[in-house]
Amino acid sequence: MRWVLVILAVAGIVVSALALREHYRIDASPCSINERWDCGIVNKSPYAMLHGIPVAVIGIAGYLLLGVLAARRAYAWMLPFVMGAFTFAVHLADVESMVLGVWCIYCVISLGIISLISLLTIGVVIAGAAGQREKTA
Repeated sequence: MRWVLVILAVAGIVVSALALREHYRIDASPCSINERWDCGIVNKSPYAMLHGIPVAVIGIAGYLLLGVLAARRAYAWMLPFVMGAFTFAVHLADVESMVLGVWCIYCVISLGIISLISLLTIGVVIAGAAGQREKTA
């Protein structure tokens, strides 16, 4: 499970880096598909910054932390971080849907990645706790 989580974290870093590129892009966005799908609009909106830091940078750092914790098999330590990341990703999806009315393909992929990491981490922590109970019983 460790390597699956590490690979997902690396994929999250790549997707976040692509979103960061869109944040600083000055020419037309290549992922401007139509009026409902445009990474440029999303990544240049005021919601793409948090206290002066691009959200994509926060994503890169978060995925890096999760990847390191997964590589060390520190699943219990991952749990609060992954749940915070998942909650933040859902909040950003809500902003895209309800406020901006435009979706970013990179953001949607990132939401899928953090959802998978969340489910797998919860499963590993629960399985580990069940295994510990069996050992003590």
